[in-house]
Amino acid sequence: MTDAVIAEDALLLLATRALVAGGMSAEDARPVARVLVLADLFGLRTHGVSRVAQYLGRVRVGGIDPRAAVRATRVAPGLSMVDGANGIGPLVGVRTLEAAMESAREVGIGAAFARASNHFGPIMPYSLIAAERGFASIIGTNATTTIAPWGGRDTRLGNNPLGIGVPVLGGQPVILDLAMSVAARAKIRRALKDGTALPEGWAADADGRPTTDPAAALAGFLLPFGGHKGYGLALMVDLLSGLLSGAAYLTHVRAWDKEPEARQDLGHFFILIDTKRLAEPGALAARMEDFRHIIRSTPAADPARPVRLPGDAEFEEMARQRRDGVSVAAEDLAAMEALAGPAPA
Repeated sequence: MTDAVIAEDALLLLATRALVAGGMSAEDARPVARVLVLADLFGLRTHGVSRVAQYLGRVRVGGIDPRAAVRATRVAPGLSMVDGANGIGPLVGVRTLEAAMESAREVGIGAAFARASNHFGPIMPYSLIAAERGFASIIGTNATTTIAPWGGRDTRLGNNPLGIGVPVLGGQPVILDLAMSVAARAKIRRALKDGTALPEGWAADADGRPTTDPAAALAGFLLPFGGHKGYGLALMVDLLSGLLSGAAYLTHVRAWDKEPEARQDLGHFFILIDTKRLAEPGALAARMEDFRHIIRSTPAADPARPVRLPGDAEFEEMARQRRDGVSVAAEDLAAMEALAGPAPA
């Protein structure tokens, strides 16, 4: 697949224009574009601007409301419920993050639960936005069913990601963004499109047998990392993001790729901690620096591959792409240009 290289600002503007042309207001389109462009900067291309055309495709068939009035309601000093009103997922995600940050500023810790949402991209951009404001974060979402319960052979759970982020004053935060499968379903769809086989251990076919055939994998299910442990984490994320939020959960979640016109009713949760309430920022930064040094100074089993912290690779990719330009699949760039129409004079 051919790649194109585009500056971050130009990509952000193009994604915003495409979303506005698809029915969003400019005010709502900008934060959506920011989340998706951050995903591409981190190298998370399956969840970046390639999703613009997918989201707007669902808008065209009535599956998503591009003008949704997302509403946050404070139900306790540190707790909000967010009605996503079937809006574009990253918009619901950003509004839910903002509600949790507002509570955390006021009382030290804030949680917000969203329902009536859609696919909201990867967690890492939200964790970064929170960390830049001094908040540690625990974030999760449920998803279309792609994983079988441990020991089963039919999907009941989504590949429900969980993210944990810890800020560093004036420096790079530590962020873990963890899906529960060995590999994301988007990577399997990409392998099918590219005509390549899957690595061993990624997926099973419809009968529960391990497979390296992406078509058979898409007809079957993803395998959780760590066996029963990954299954257990996926289940708990769905309890928090789906069941407690009032959103759909387990098999009640509609599959966007099979029913693009249907409301998914996904749920998300954001739990934020104002780290300035825990310690003076300079002292906390010094402790974090010591923490990172202890990990990174660990003697490496392979000298060519030093020990790293979660997020290190993604932040290195971000720095490179901000310097050299963002790599985007040429077809995805062309799709956004077609959606956006001619640039304003």
